[in-house]
Amino acid sequence: MDKVTVVRLAVEGEKFEILVKPDPALEYKLGKRKEISGVLVSDEIYSDSSKGTRASTEKLTKAFKTTDAATIATIILQKGDLNLTTDQRRKMVTEKRKQVIDFIAKSFVDPRSHLPHPPLRIEQAMDDAKISIDPFRSTDEQIKTVIEQLRSIIPLKSENMLLEILVPAQFAAQSYSVLKSYGTLKKEEWQSNGSLKVILDIPAAARANVIDRLGSVTKGTASVEVSK
Repeated sequence: MDKVTVVRLAVEGEKFEILVKPDPALEYKLGKRKEISGVLVSDEIYSDSSKGTRASTEKLTKAFKTTDAATIATIILQKGDLNLTTDQRRKMVTEKRKQVIDFIAKSFVDPRSHLPHPPLRIEQAMDDAKISIDPFRSTDEQIKTVIEQLRSIIPLKSENMLLEILVPAQFAAQSYSVLKSYGTLKKEEWQSNGSLKVILDIPAAARANVIDRLGSVTKGTASVEVSK
């Protein structure tokens, strides 16, 4: 039998619980699964699943305006808190932590050297600052708090720079989408010979990545200079 975990939802002070299969339930919460079928272990709505106490009809009607188990279970699954298994939590936290580290490495620099901190150094600083990552909150929601906590360990500055880039005609179309993925095009000119000239606004920490990626796409033929 599949392992079982709980989804809990409080409505006006009353607690409701459903029993679910851990992996299908997580897929549903992450938007990877649309149907509730295959997620529920049973149709029962509990007030305390550990004791086997079912929620009364009165409480269900008051909280959900219905007694239909499938409808109520869907609401609980959508809005409630999924109790992650240890393995699920570890995997999600590891993945989210990597996203946070990658974002900081690409968006912030050491103000003394104007160079990005290596990911390993950022990771060590997060350990030193005892920063915890919420597996369900997005990187954008957590990054501000993480940066504030990290600043007591390593110096961080968000710096942008302008790059003046000239791409030969045969690689122009291919390079255009690459450039847009790294920053904001402040200016673009398609030359009469088909080449592309742009001013690209990027986080300073992304400079090396832009140059490497562009070099790969254009076989080293693109010209990249820091705009004064």
